[in-house]
Amino acid sequence: MFWKFDLHTTSHIDQLLDREDVTLRELMEEDDVLQECKAQNRRLLLFLSQDHCMQELVSLITTEPPADLEERSRFKFPNIACELLTSDVSLINDKLGGDESLLEMLYHFLEQDPPLNPLLASFFSKTIGNLIARKTEQVITFLKKKEGFIGLVLKHIDASAMMDLLLRLISCVEPAPLRQDVLHWLNEEKLVQRLTELIHTGRDEERQSNASQTLCDIIRLSRDQANQMQENVEADPLLAVLESQESVAGLLKNMFEGEKSEASIVNGTQVLLTLLETRRSGLEGLMDLYSQGYERSYTVNSSILNAIEPHLKDFQQLLLDPPKKSAILTTVGVLEQPLGNARLHMARLVAALLQTSAPSICQELCNLATMDLLLDLFFKYSWNNFLHFQVELCVAAVLNHPSSEERPSPGLQNHDGNDPQTSTHNALVAHLFQKCRLVQRILDAWEENDKIQAEGGTRRGNMGHLTRIANMVVQNLEKGPVQAQITDLIKELPEDCRGRWESFVDETLRETNRRNTVELVSTHNMHSSSEDDDMESPFPNDLSLQQAFSDYQIQQMTANFVDQFGFNDEEFTCCKERIRQFDDADEEEDIWEEKEINYATQAKSRTRGKLQKQPGERGPGPGWTANFRDSGGNAASQSPAGWDTSAGNTTDRQETGWANFTDIFFVSMDSRQKTESENGTCVEQ
Repeated sequence: MFWKFDLHTTSHIDQLLDREDVTLRELMEEDDVLQECKAQNRRLLLFLSQDHCMQELVSLITTEPPADLEERSRFKFPNIACELLTSDVSLINDKLGGDESLLEMLYHFLEQDPPLNPLLASFFSKTIGNLIARKTEQVITFLKKKEGFIGLVLKHIDASAMMDLLLRLISCVEPAPLRQDVLHWLNEEKLVQRLTELIHTGRDEERQSNASQTLCDIIRLSRDQANQMQENVEADPLLAVLESQESVAGLLKNMFEGEKSEASIVNGTQVLLTLLETRRSGLEGLMDLYSQGYERSYTVNSSILNAIEPHLKDFQQLLLDPPKKSAILTTVGVLEQPLGNARLHMARLVAALLQTSAPSICQELCNLATMDLLLDLFFKYSWNNFLHFQVELCVAAVLNHPSSEERPSPGLQNHDGNDPQTSTHNALVAHLFQKCRLVQRILDAWEENDKIQAEGGTRRGNMGHLTRIANMVVQNLEKGPVQAQITDLIKELPEDCRGRWESFVDETLRETNRRNTVELVSTHNMHSSSEDDDMESPFPNDLSLQQAFSDYQIQQMTANFVDQFGFNDEEFTCCKERIRQFDDADEEEDIWEEKEINYATQAKSRTRGKLQKQPGERGPGPGWTANFRDSGGNAASQSPAGWDTSAGNTTDRQETGWANFTDIFFVSMDSRQKTESENGTCVEQ
């Protein structure tokens, strides 16, 4: 038997390729052209790899379509052309990467005047990026011959696709020796210096933003790859330049030169924050910074801090006199003088600098009273949680500074315990409690908030962070690297202030923490009759169930666990004997035949059987237990009484009456006990 129709679907692409006059546009009109290309359709690939087809594909992604075309179909063919060129088919990659005339057509796209079409720029970047990954040597050799390549890319840096192209040159080149060669080439072209020059008050904001983001990505990529490489691998030249004091100083000069510009300040500060940041995995737990300590896996280069220190006064001036911003309408009213992105980034920078614990930086921040100014902003802008979080990090960095034996200073070796770093940090702690009046500010702000709420007002937005700061102080009073110093500073407070603080900690703060604590499981109704047993348990009552489950999970399995698991075949003898009588009696009967079962008759029959029990037999009682370890078949013998009706009880079936269910239970138990006693499968205890 044969099928009448062939269910195999033939692509319309093959039918078009049968024509001698087929054009590339006709093939690109087909919906499955990209699918057929990735499926390695040989005829299609041979057609696409022809010189005129490749030239047309490259022309589509580098030439802007006519403006009079319908917008929805204007970039249809350029998009399909880009997908075909980047379909990761070796035949197309070899043709595109090996033909210098095609590479020249691609390169000509960069020689256009800015601005580039963003969509075409993304097609160009994707195509070149694919060639960098697949035909690395050919493409790198071609680009290195072009003296103005880096300049053209930076000329169009306002297009995000150009930023992606630079990052592909840094991260997608393999093997390692070739990648190192590319990095040296980019360094010789002064890529870092050129990007730094773009972050200037006189530059376009979009160009500044992309240049800043490119520098940040270069720093992170270089550090990540350096951590993955072996120690004997040559250092990344781009990262070395970025971390140099000269480069950082040049960036800071551009930020503060001329008229103050929020764009240059914010973008430049983002680069500084990236230079100061450690591995990103170490920064994910900043919310629990003060409880777990701040452990760094990467030491900040001292040259970065040396370049920043002279400009701390400039950052301080920005906090006092930021770039002018117009009033804005918020959900809580009109804000006449907004905080601004520049001052927020200054707070982030101060938090990052404090976390380095560099003695000279901490001393300069003390001299400038930067923490005092940040606390002023904390209470002034009571609804800016971004600022509140950064101020909280600053306080945490001051209170949780580890000793010099535990952590080296940035860029230097470990110091002795009596080095200036310890005394400098002690001065910063004293500055926080004395000059900044941290305790008095907490008490005053809390009392003022209580007064506002008592009058029917709204609770202030910074009270949550203020609670966390107060808890930080209390925790470091109990245990912490500067516990003794904080204790002495609290004792030096005026008597009335110290009394207010003690009352606040014992009553107000404790009640606030109790309300903020979420009980995941309520156990107030579950009391044990022997609660004294829990006193000896090493775990709290709330964790007893979790600990029991944990103990169950980690219990050891012995080597003969499989042999001991389950029941032996001999333990099912009782079940087999009971089943056999059904097999013999009903062998030729219809298994679907309905049989009448009279439960009342069976109940009476079992009742008479109970009265005829031998005097020496024991009845079921509380002392009877089944040993299921010795007998695995007992459970199978527990069947309802109605199923034990035999075919020979024809006389009993004529009896009628109501069933006594109490008798059914006890008679069933008695009958089962006698049967199991005869078979030796039950033990009485």
